[in-house]
Amino acid sequence: MLARTADSLFWMGRYTERAGNTARGMQVALRMAGLAGSLGGGRDEWRNLLVAAGAEPGFRGTGRAVTPEAVIGWLALDAENHSSIANCIEAARRNGRAVRTALTVDMWEALNDTWREMRARAASATDEDTLPGFLDWVRARTLLFNGAAADTMLRDEGWLFVHLGVMLERADNTARLLDSKHQALSGAGAEGAVAYAEWQALLRSVSALRSFQWVYHTRLRPDLVAELLLFRPELPRSLVACHVRVLHALERVAAATGGRRGDPQRIAAEINDALAKGRVEDIMARGLHDWLTAQIDRNVELGDAIQRLYLSG
Repeated sequence: MLARTADSLFWMGRYTERAGNTARGMQVALRMAGLAGSLGGGRDEWRNLLVAAGAEPGFRGTGRAVTPEAVIGWLALDAENHSSIANCIEAARRNGRAVRTALTVDMWEALNDTWREMRARAASATDEDTLPGFLDWVRARTLLFNGAAADTMLRDEGWLFVHLGVMLERADNTARLLDSKHQALSGAGAEGAVAYAEWQALLRSVSALRSFQWVYHTRLRPDLVAELLLFRPELPRSLVACHVRVLHALERVAAATGGRRGDPQRIAAEINDALAKGRVEDIMARGLHDWLTAQIDRNVELGDAIQRLYLSG
């Protein structure tokens, strides 16, 4: 497979997943902003959302104040934000169009129809009355694309690069999402009604609230919330589940490219080994924020290594 084809497939997967993840984060922020007022909380949900989306540096560069309207506009539609929902959908469709013959009909229709409807919705997407419905729509369209890819794409190199992009993006989002809530999971911040509501919101953002009850059969606890999202392989969005699939995809890519392997496989194996040996008690004792920051840096390092070895022609 040509490097430029692999690059387009990889980034198509990443951008589609990023759009859905941003919509999930915005839904949680909207819910928590309302709850924080009624529960007497003082945490800044909108700044937390920017951190979770990896968009705080870019937003800070605009010089705008952190207000609900400014953050929602930046993350949903702003053309200057390369990771806004609108730009992610545009970029995913552009990459998909570049490799149209490598996609199934269902995948292309999911991408193209989403792009067309996004253009129609853009004028009113962030209005107070329409924003919740718009975010539900983005999540549904991401699930539709992922389902089309899973159900219709040949399990060849093309599938591997799409899947690799989705899983790497999902792992990065889970780590950033946890980091944005680290104050509610450790120390004095992990106390009271607001913290409990934040644990619920965190699980809802990855569709894992019922999964928590199924796995643990107990009330929410910050250490168990962190353990579920970091180390439980049963949860599809946990860090360990995502990185196991990243490593598996990379091993299959190496086999499909005549044994071409290097830094991506090494870094992915190191991340998997560390996660397999990790214990949430040790991480919480040493500092959740520092551990997650290091994990985010390793995710970036892995993405850069994949780009250099397989995607730069």
